[in-house]
Formats: sequence, C-alpha cells, structure tokens
Amino acid sequence: MIDISVNGLVKSFTIGDNLLDGLSFQVNEGERVGILGKNGCGKSTLFKILTREYDYDEGELSIAPGKRLGLISQIPVYPMGCTVEQVLDDAFVRVHRMERELERLTAAMAAGDSSAETMNRYDHLSHEFQRLGGYDIQVQINKVCNGLGISAQMREQPFEMLSGGEKTRVNLGRLILEDTDILLLDEPTNHLDLHAVEWLEDYLAGFKGTVLAISHDRYFLDKVVRRVVEIDRGKAVFYSGNYSFYVAEKERRYQEQLKQYKKEQAKIAQLTATATLMHQRGTEKQHKTAFAIEKRIERMRTQERPMGREKTMKAGFSQLDFQGDELFTLTRVGKSYGERTLFSDVSMEVRGGERIALLGDNGTGKTTFLNILLGKDKQHSGTIHFGPSVRAGNLPQIITFEHMERTLLDTMLYEQNCTAQEARDRLGAFLFRGDDVFKEVRSLSGGERSRLKLCILMDQRINLLVLDEPTNHLDIASREWMEAAVEDYDGALLFVSHDRYFINRFATRIWELKDGKITDFRGGYEAWLAKKAREQELRSVLKPAPEKPKKEKTRRGGGTKLLEKKLAQTEREIARVEGRISELEEQMSEHATDYQRLQELSEEQQQMEAQLSKLYQSWEELSLQMEEQS
Repeated sequence: MIDISVNGLVKSFTIGDNLLDGLSFQVNEGERVGILGKNGCGKSTLFKILTREYDYDEGELSIAPGKRLGLISQIPVYPMGCTVEQVLDDAFVRVHRMERELERLTAAMAAGDSSAETMNRYDHLSHEFQRLGGYDIQVQINKVCNGLGISAQMREQPFEMLSGGEKTRVNLGRLILEDTDILLLDEPTNHLDLHAVEWLEDYLAGFKGTVLAISHDRYFLDKVVRRVVEIDRGKAVFYSGNYSFYVAEKERRYQEQLKQYKKEQAKIAQLTATATLMHQRGTEKQHKTAFAIEKRIERMRTQERPMGREKTMKAGFSQLDFQGDELFTLTRVGKSYGERTLFSDVSMEVRGGERIALLGDNGTGKTTFLNILLGKDKQHSGTIHFGPSVRAGNLPQIITFEHMERTLLDTMLYEQNCTAQEARDRLGAFLFRGDDVFKEVRSLSGGERSRLKLCILMDQRINLLVLDEPTNHLDIASREWMEAAVEDYDGALLFVSHDRYFINRFATRIWELKDGKITDFRGGYEAWLAKKAREQELRSVLKPAPEKPKKEKTRRGGGTKLLEKKLAQTEREIARVEGRISELEEQMSEHATDYQRLQELSEEQQQMEAQLSKLYQSWEELSLQMEEQS
C-alpha cells in the first residue's frame, strides 16, 4: 500500500526559480526513507507541503486515506499556562473523547437502554478504547518521558517556559504517544542526548508506521533509514540503502558519469579536428561531410559535466609544539549549586595527544566541567594544574562575538591583526567569499558563526583543543570538513558531542559523567559500548528473582474434605496467576519501546489481575466456610 505519492511537484518562492522542479517519488507503508540534499534544496519545504502548511504550484500529492501524519519540527501553540503534562496528555484527546462517550453509554444502559444500537456502539468503543491504551495512559506517558529525558520537574512546568530544544523533545513525545501513522522527522536528534537518541532509534525499530527523516546525524541515518531520496536541483534521485550505501553509491555513479563524460569529450575533440581538416581541404563534398560531423557534435554536447562533491573548506589548525608529557591534572575537582551537586572528587591526569570524549545526559554538567577547565568558572572545589607550555583553544556550544555589529572582514582584522588580503584569503578558505565578507556577524546563522569562530581559532597556535558540541549547527559536508581538520590536528583533544560518528572517529578515551561522578575508560567508543553492554548483561544475570509474597495460611480444623480440596486448588491457582503477573511485568519492562507488544502484555495483565481478584474472593469465601465448620 502506498502511504505517500508525490508526482511532478513544483514549488517556487521566486518567479522563475523553482525550488522543487518536478519532484516525484512514492513511499510505501512501513518504509523508512531518508530525505537528503544540500542545505536550501527544499527538504523542509517538502515536509511543510506534506503537512499542508505550504501549498504547491503544480503537480499532485496524495496521502493514504485515514493515515495520521505528524511533523516533529512543527511545535503547536498551546494556551498560556498549559503544562508539559497537559501537552503530553493532549496526545490522548481521541481516547478521552471515547472515555466520555463510554461513560454516557454506561449511564444510558444503567437507566434501562438495551437497544442494539447502544450495545453495539458500547462494544465497539470499548474495543477501540482498550486498543488505544485507554487503561494505561499514565504508563505510556511515563515510559516516553523516561526515554526522552523529560523529568518530573519539567512535566510540571508551563510549556511556554521551555527552551526550543525542550519544546522539541516534548513535541516528539506527544507525537509518539499519538500513535501517528506517518512520522516526518526534521532533524529529530538535534536536541537529544545520546541516551534519548538511542531510545528514539529503538522506538523507531519497533514502530509499525512509515518514517521520513531529514537528518545530519549519519549514525542515526545508518540505523534508521533503509532507502534514500536525494533532492538534487528540484528533482528526486533514488538510492536503495542507508546513508553509508548512499555515500558509496553516489560516488560510484559520479565516477561512472565522469568516465562517460570524458570519453564523450574525447570523441567530440576527435570529430572537431576531423571537421576542421575537411573544411581546410575545401572541396564541396568534404565541406558537406564536415557540416554533417558538426551537427553530430552539437547533438553530443547535451551532456553536462557531472557534479561531484561541493567545494569544501580548506584549512587546518596551526599548532604549537608541546614540550613534556603532562598536559593537565585534576585533583578532587567538584561543582555544586546549593544542595545540587553536579560532580565531585574528580581526579584525572591527561597527557599530550590524547583524544577524550566527555559523555553524559543533558543537564549532568558537561559544559560546566569544560568551563571550569578553561578557567571561565572559578567557583569550584579542588585544583587544576596545567603544564608550563599548554595553550588551549575553545569552540563553545553557544557562539557569540564581542562586537556582533562588525563585518566578517573587520572581525578578522581585529581578532587576528592581519592585512585585509590575509583576512580575505582566510575567510575564503572557510567559504566566505565575495560580498559575504561584508555581512555583519549578527546576521550569520548558527552554522556560519561556527565557521567564523573556527576561522579565527584555527589560526591560533594551540596544543589543547576543547570543543563543545562542535557539529551541532553544521550540515553533513561541513561536518566532514571539521573531521578532516581535526584528523590533521596532533595536539590533545577534549570534546563534548552527541554526534556518534564524530565520537567513534576520534575518541581514544571516554569520560562518562553520570550520577555526579566521572568514570574513566581508556579505549574508543565502540569498545566503551561493548563494555556497557557486557555490564548490562551481567546485571541481568545477577539480578535476583522477585520474591513472591508469602500468604499466611489459614488454620483449619475439621470441615469437609471437599472444602479442603477446593481451598487447596484455589491457592494453587492464585500462585499460578501471581507468577504469570510477575512474568508479564518483566516482559513489559523488556518491551518498553515496542508499543504494540506492550499493549498486548498490558491487556493480558489486566485479565490476570481481574482473575486474581476473583480467586482471592473465592479463597476468602472458602476460608470462611471452613472456619464456620471447624
């Protein structure tokens, strides 16, 4: 079944300049599709067309009837004072509507309405209410909040008081709870920590609907998407694999097209030389042959030179020779805000050339730790000792400049104390060319500010590079450039990042900030993940089995053999049902991200609990009868 069909879609914001120019593709039910393309190619515009936020100029668009579609980047406006809990509960508006109608029907039946219409409607609504999780709404909300790092405190806050990233997380949770049929993910991992991203990937692995994802997170694309639609000059180009397949296949196609183009150009050159020679000979017959060859050449000139990768920035870090092994030493370093301790008793030694990734969930204090190390925050316990020739450079998460009103050229002149031509050359290496150098810094996007800061930073002679989310505002091409620059850097590297591709490529040592402590692991990212998996497996094996509550046996005397037999049978049945409920609770914990399986387990648990209630009632009645006969 086709969920989305786009045929000949045309969209322009400027007359004569089509952003989407005959875009056509189809997405089948349950597919995971990555929508890729350079910045400004129309990816987000396409999503807004799919959600009917934008209209289109030409073409056809159809969404399968009855399918519910949700866009992650689209944050609804809620009434002032509406809490996060109320926003999440809004996902169950259909369920609450059913609940109210069920209450009305129950009242009507209690008043004597036994018509077939009422009974059928009640049966239908009861089934739908149970299917949509009406009996365990709070359980569903809790599981999503735990996965996305939406704390109990945040759930009580007014939605309008949240940051943009927090609003995005809450909206993602709301759409997941809505059980949307088609998810449109526009940079879904931008405001999620590693734990939340991994949870989202696990959720999508069990999601039965259709997913379209725009993302610069290459790790996420590799794990989630199974097909790529690239928007190139307004049209769709198809790749039947994940991101890694797309990169390799695109390069293969380019090399094949380039080979064919060069072969054709060589043929054109040969034919042109032949035609020129025939014209020089001057006979009428040879002129005619030459004209025929030239017409053939014109027909062959239709193929343009294939486009390879876009121009990337060409610059590297200037580096300072480092004398000595010790870079810096931390001794019992800690940081608290009132009664809240971010971390304490951190003691580490770092040597030259090490590459350390500082990992941890949002809010654990990673950026604060970097600020303490760089001397920006002096209100901490413990001591930090640097080697005598250490010079650090820092790319912070939020990039600002002292004089935002200056142009890029003036900023370089003041910051680097260089000539105008040197400043232009340096800016040109970072793709700031032509009139770009006269833009004011405050008009730059987040990614452009990162580039300008790096332009300045890379010209400084440093041997300790500290990066806080260095790839956050960069597209894939810029991330690859950043990685190439860091690859050539020989000094020590300490970085905070949620970009697992970046972490996996560079980290040779992992610091995990968790529960107020920093755990030091000497090894790369994959080795650290393997260690975490082994620890989790060991905890599962060593986890003690839950003890079943012992019930006090009722002392019985006399009585009939039949009552004793019934009572013993009921006790055995109670033990069996209680055992099954314990098993279901464990299975529900294991399948916390598989909502279909979770619903099935929840339904069985409710049936078991109802059965257990009846068994207890029977046990009490039998016990009472035994006491009466004793």
